[in-house]
Amino acid sequence: MLIMADDMGYETLGCNGSTEYQTPNLDRLANEGIRFEHCYAQPLCTPSRVKIMTGQYNFRNYEDFGYLNPKEQTFGNLLKDAGYATCVAGKWQLNGLNRNNPGNNDTTRPHHFGFDEFCLWQLNRWAGEGERYANPLINQNGMELPRDPDAYGPQIVADYIADFIDRKANEPFFIYYPMILPHDPFVPTPDSPEWANASMRYKNDTAYFADMIAYLDKIIGQLEAKLKENNVWENTLFIFTADNGTHRSIYSSTIDRNVKGAKGETINDGNHVPMIISWPEVIKCGRVFHGIVDFTDILPTLADVAGIDPSSYFSDGISFLNVLKGDDQREAKDKIFIHYTPRWGWASSNNQHNRWVMNGEYKLYRDGRFYHTAKDPLEKEQITNLKEDEHKTKAIFEAMLGQIEHEFPFEWNDTEFFPGNVRMNP
Repeated sequence: MLIMADDMGYETLGCNGSTEYQTPNLDRLANEGIRFEHCYAQPLCTPSRVKIMTGQYNFRNYEDFGYLNPKEQTFGNLLKDAGYATCVAGKWQLNGLNRNNPGNNDTTRPHHFGFDEFCLWQLNRWAGEGERYANPLINQNGMELPRDPDAYGPQIVADYIADFIDRKANEPFFIYYPMILPHDPFVPTPDSPEWANASMRYKNDTAYFADMIAYLDKIIGQLEAKLKENNVWENTLFIFTADNGTHRSIYSSTIDRNVKGAKGETINDGNHVPMIISWPEVIKCGRVFHGIVDFTDILPTLADVAGIDPSSYFSDGISFLNVLKGDDQREAKDKIFIHYTPRWGWASSNNQHNRWVMNGEYKLYRDGRFYHTAKDPLEKEQITNLKEDEHKTKAIFEAMLGQIEHEFPFEWNDTEFFPGNVRMNP
């Protein structure tokens, strides 16, 4: 089971140092499983979604915001072909609604990408036609559910997943759960006192972000309990992560510093995300992994766990199954590469397009800016007087950037990719 929260940076979990949000279920899973200190997505929604689903760098297949080309192969396709019952539930936003890409009204697109069943918000309707929280517009296996002002979208999705587990517990199954929470608008949940007043259910206030995080954690507990009820928890690979950093309007306190959400930005707070993995049959005691992983690594890891022949797919990532089995050395991945061309809103118009190589300590941009991000997370001061080991690190990063630049030169044209008059709801 792969769960990906929506707009939830590393700093939002108690186990990662948060001092203001309630995440007891995820914190416990982190203590019992593996907590990854350095997992990196993309700084924005769709770039992360196409990357995690295909295991490839964005320059290969990120064509447009809110779109995944049907020619792509996803982990859904691979696992379905390997004999798994497959389900995707939560937020879709991949049909190409934002710029009227071909087939954007195709309600069978999740099947095409390998999912037997689905329960999705924003499949073939954009947010302006129906929101995700109170009175949600949800499409379930090609049919829109009746609108209900008392219904709560995240709970509808969680209940569908729980039912799928009940029905498929006796066979191999794969669930991809791109969560609806805790993306803005920041509104009351059914556990918020304000929910009792129907007129308040879409009152947008960042004060409700904490309630939304708490409800997200509650759903994690619900699904864990359902897996245990069906006696499959011990042998379930349970992955929790998030698609990008927290919304820029959210300020979060941690034991180390106060963090301003950086969704869309290239500083680490824009794409440093939580990752917690539980697999009791394999992970016998809780630990922290200090190495680095990114979203290209998820697909090859799932394929490795399922015994899928690597020659049947292409990925820019590396499986970290050995880490799950206890080998924390993982020397093959000591750095990651990020190609980021947002093709969305202010991030496009504010020149966030970039490439960089990084590890848990340092970051090098393609224009030569070199930062010690472990000490300077906001990238305020470039390193100019390099120590010997920093010279070596920078040279290794430069070699990787040069190799990829040779394969696919970095080019950007705002006019071509961001023409305006676009529906934007990341």
